Amino acid sequence: MQQLTQLSLVTHLSLFFILFSSLNVALTAAGRNLGAVENPFSPKAYLVRYWNKEVRNDAEKPSFLLSKASPLTAVDSAAFAKLASQNGLSSKLPEFCASANLLCFSDLGQSLEKHDKDSTFTVYGAKNFTNYGTDRLAGVDSFKNYSLNENLPVNSFRRYSHDSVNHKDQFTNYASDGNVVDQSFNSYAGGATSGAGEFKKYADSVNVPNLRFNSYSDDSNGRAQSFTSYTENGNAGDQSFTSYSKNGNGAPNEFTGYGTSSNVVGSGFTGYGETGNGAHDKFNNYGKDMNNPVNRFKSYGDGGNAAVETFTSYRDKANVGEDSFQSYAKNSNGEKINFANYGKSFNVGFDKFTGYGKGAQGQSIGFKIYGVNNSFSDYAKKESISFKSYTKASSGKGTTMAASGSLVKRWVEPGKFFRESMLKKGVVMPMPDIQDKMPKRSFLPRTISSKLPFATSKIAELKQIFHADDNSTMEKIILDALQECERAPSAGETKRCVGSAEDMIDFATTVLGRNVVVRSTENVNGAKHNVMIGSVKGINGGKVTQSVSCHQSLFPYLLYYCHSVPKVRVYEADLLDPLSKAKINHGVAICHLDTSAWSPTHGSFMALGSGPGQIEVCHWIFQNDMTWAIAD
Repeated sequence: MQQLTQLSLVTHLSLFFILFSSLNVALTAAGRNLGAVENPFSPKAYLVRYWNKEVRNDAEKPSFLLSKASPLTAVDSAAFAKLASQNGLSSKLPEFCASANLLCFSDLGQSLEKHDKDSTFTVYGAKNFTNYGTDRLAGVDSFKNYSLNENLPVNSFRRYSHDSVNHKDQFTNYASDGNVVDQSFNSYAGGATSGAGEFKKYADSVNVPNLRFNSYSDDSNGRAQSFTSYTENGNAGDQSFTSYSKNGNGAPNEFTGYGTSSNVVGSGFTGYGETGNGAHDKFNNYGKDMNNPVNRFKSYGDGGNAAVETFTSYRDKANVGEDSFQSYAKNSNGEKINFANYGKSFNVGFDKFTGYGKGAQGQSIGFKIYGVNNSFSDYAKKESISFKSYTKASSGKGTTMAASGSLVKRWVEPGKFFRESMLKKGVVMPMPDIQDKMPKRSFLPRTISSKLPFATSKIAELKQIFHADDNSTMEKIILDALQECERAPSAGETKRCVGSAEDMIDFATTVLGRNVVVRSTENVNGAKHNVMIGSVKGINGGKVTQSVSCHQSLFPYLLYYCHSVPKVRVYEADLLDPLSKAKINHGVAICHLDTSAWSPTHGSFMALGSGPGQIEVCHWIFQNDMTWAIAD
């Protein structure tokens, strides 16, 4: 009996050592893929094992995908996963964001409201100016080169210069060249008398600006505000002017060069100048040369007295665009409004005037050289309203004006779209800026991402986790991503948003099978310059195939919008320096053969001079985007 017990013990020990040795071999193999120092229990090691399990070929593992795995240690990953399951991540958000390489905005520190003399803030950033300048008598505060070149500048100027007298504020070159800017000017200069606020080159060349001027200059008296070159050359983002200059008295506001040459910027003017007295507002070159600007003027000048509003070259030569004037100048008295050269877009936009001038007395409204495609619902039809050189569409589809090559280049970067025939050895072509402009982030381990809410119906929980205030940039970032992910797929499209590398692998293999390869352009060399095409290889023999393309979305953690793309051809091409003929990059391009469902105003047709279903359209895979295809 004793011999049997000893034999049983030996057998169990042998089995244990066999199992341990097998596990050690597997972990060692994972370690070899990741480097000698990688912990075999880390999220990166798990990703390598998951790839080996799900992808059935011997192709080289994609280092650019593996590099996006979570940098969390095995211990931290387990700890944060436990917090996520207990809804406790919010209490450790700074540590979580830093350890997991996420996009998070810093909580603002103590207000700098207490000061007793003029201040100059040069090369300064990320501060809280709540109540700064309150009750100030005269004086000047200057913000020059403030938040310059910052990646995620967050500043609050809440109740700045409130109830001040003759106090002047200057914001020159403020937040220029920033990325994902978050600025709040709520109740700025409310109740102020005289003085001036000057915003010159504010948020110039910014990526995704989000600026809020709620109750800005509310109840002010004779205070002038000037916005010159405001968000010029910006990309995406929103500007909000809610109750701006409401109840103001003799307060002139001027927007010169506002949003010029920007890409898809939305502006909201709700309650702007409402019940104001003697307001004088100018919008010169507002939205000029912009790509698809969207502007909302709701209750603008409602109940105002003797106001003068001028829109000169507003949205001139813009591409498409949409403006809504709801209850504009409604119930006003003696209001004078002039729209000169308004909305002369290259591609026809749409303007809607609902309740415009309704109930107003003694107003004068002029539309001179006004664009097409406009709706005037419940509009005050009076002799005081004149339409001169008003362009009418010749058909229900509107008209299109010819755009010069320089304008097309403003809206669509040269080389962003090209024809399939350009992918031939020896062809010299412009390479667009393919550099990733988004903040650097990493995937979350699926053990964490699966425990976080991800739906617009759960927005309150997500805001609590990521410390997102109401109407903040973070709230907008989260909502925009969720809404895009929840959008119904297009005809023939299969789509999914993925917040972990494992989820991406699952989606790609579900659509294409397990014999897949993922590709991306090797680097950004040659971007914004001419390149020469070297050797070209058609994936799957250059046959028409299906692919899964994955594009980054802006979100606190690395999130990709992945979708199946039918009827495409995928190519790899060496990219050469045109002068030295040396190889500088290895590009991946995808050619969409069926463009029949694309919008007529798509940038590709503007650049290539055609329309939906008439041509194929090719483009490069940009940095950190990727395309999956069946392996050759």
